Amino acid sequence: MPKTDAPTARRFFGRHGLLSKWHPRFEFRPGQLEMAEAVEQALADKRHLIVEAGTGTGKTLAYLLPAIVSGKRIVVSTGTKNLQEQLYYKDIPFLERHFSNKLRVCYMKGRNNYACRQKIYDAEREPVLAGIQEVADYQIIREWEKTTETGDRAEIARLPENSSVWAKLDARRERCPGQKCEQFGRCFVTRMLQRAHESDIIIVNHHLFFADLAVKDADFGGIIPDYAAVVFDEAHEIEDVAGLYFGYSVSNHQIRDLRHDVTAVLRQKQLGTPELDRTLEQVEEAAERFFALFGEEEGRSGFDRQEAFLEAHEREYSDLVNGLELIAAQLQLIKNAPEEVVPLFQRAIEIRDKLQNWMESGDRSFVYWVERRGSGCFLQATPIDVAPLLSEKLFSQVDTVILTSATLAVSGRFDYVQQRLGLDDARTLIVQPAFDYRNQALLYVPQHLPDPRNPAFAKAAAAEIARLLRITRGRAFVLFTSYQQMQAVYDIVSFEIDYPALLQGAAPRTALLEEFRRTPHAVLFATASFWQGVDVPGEQLSCVIIDKLPFAVPTDPVVEARIQAIREEGGNPFYRYQIPQAALALKQGFGRLIRSRTDRGVLVLLDNRITKQRYGQVFFDSLPPYSFTMRIEDVERFFNV
Repeated sequence: MPKTDAPTARRFFGRHGLLSKWHPRFEFRPGQLEMAEAVEQALADKRHLIVEAGTGTGKTLAYLLPAIVSGKRIVVSTGTKNLQEQLYYKDIPFLERHFSNKLRVCYMKGRNNYACRQKIYDAEREPVLAGIQEVADYQIIREWEKTTETGDRAEIARLPENSSVWAKLDARRERCPGQKCEQFGRCFVTRMLQRAHESDIIIVNHHLFFADLAVKDADFGGIIPDYAAVVFDEAHEIEDVAGLYFGYSVSNHQIRDLRHDVTAVLRQKQLGTPELDRTLEQVEEAAERFFALFGEEEGRSGFDRQEAFLEAHEREYSDLVNGLELIAAQLQLIKNAPEEVVPLFQRAIEIRDKLQNWMESGDRSFVYWVERRGSGCFLQATPIDVAPLLSEKLFSQVDTVILTSATLAVSGRFDYVQQRLGLDDARTLIVQPAFDYRNQALLYVPQHLPDPRNPAFAKAAAAEIARLLRITRGRAFVLFTSYQQMQAVYDIVSFEIDYPALLQGAAPRTALLEEFRRTPHAVLFATASFWQGVDVPGEQLSCVIIDKLPFAVPTDPVVEARIQAIREEGGNPFYRYQIPQAALALKQGFGRLIRSRTDRGVLVLLDNRITKQRYGQVFFDSLPPYSFTMRIEDVERFFNV
């Protein structure tokens, strides 16, 4: 409890409340108080709550403090690991300074974020490292392991982001012998689980939360302890992440990795046999033949021809299924097999089951699709509608679920997110903006550009972008809805401006962002991954240009299946699904610009359908109240050009 009496939200966030005494730069924010009171009430009443709260609200503390003083075990799920770390290493220590007892808080990440002590020790005497760089990276990890308390890879600043050795030493489940491991008592994952069971607040990320939720009913269950409430920060990502974990995938990479791991364990334990070696080789060859039948074209495509495919390629399919069963059988026959063999057996069976489900189940609640990425071929199954699954597994099982984000409402209503997630009975709140958008931001939509679907659009857009960047003197994000469009415009504009032009893909995302921040007048050309989770306050980012209204590609297999499902129900998928989804995505993109009360800048949308089509009003009604113009002269005046 605090050093004073336990505060209510008003006593904490009020104009002269505790936070005003604790924080040296305190600013009273009515929206923060309103949100904190709503969270406090939802937890007390065991009700679900949806809150849209934009940048500057202070929403992290608005849900964190009521969660801490509620007396309940609460999971906080974030959109990214970075936000997880900010909560744990910045916000929690700030609050902890004002509580008489140490707060019982921990964070949990997926197992691949933690080192495996046994693998690190084994690597000293077994030939698992390849090349000078892996040996050097291993030495960094080996020295760090001696002092780390958590085993979290994020602690090792010296380890290169793309280090190949980490995957050989992490604690992922596929090769974990569990309680039989010599290091089980000292295992970083074991310690993480112990901390979680001792904690009142458990900070996770969406991927871990839904991976855990998806297996709660399985024999081995989840790893997150039971909880009374969940807070989802960046809740607009939930549908996509839930779909990922309530679905499944099988790939040629999984089979290649299985062979590699079986070979490594059996060599290490001196249990290999010529017969098993031949089986592993034959299965990998069968996988190459089978996955080659799905073509070589990069990208995603729907697949609903399973029955005809099986008739035409029964032998290739049977060879692979039977081979996986043979691997499992031969692993079972190993006498006095060490515990490391058990997860390998389970993996072989799991891959076989997923493959059979994908080819034979015919479950119409899933969309089946194939993705080619480089040398990988992935057979994917995704729920068409996650709402029934979330309703059954989450909203009906947990007393309070709180969803918050800067982008949840469409035209001032939550109908879209409630319908997509299956959350009908939630309380709702839209927190009024903390910033003076009308004076801080100008939205410019040029009227002279052709329709974005016109082949002439790219060239005309490039000319307009170059003109705008001269006015803004760089200092801009130029965001695209496709890589192809990004590359085409970059090739033109980068030669026409005198400012440093950075291109997504030329370096890792974090490195590009850091270069943008430290390079005066830089311009970053990027796509969807830079539309959210990017924070560049101040003059360095003074303009955000978006090429098109960000409608999801209608030929994407998952989007196509969801459109078709709405149509079959008698609904209008354009207004029920495509427009609301695009409106939230546009709001995310524009949200990169105004990050503080002193920021000023121009938002540019080159797609003038927003002013010419009737549905454009939905987008305007969903955006903050920016000043608006269709004249580039007003942009010049904004920057005093």
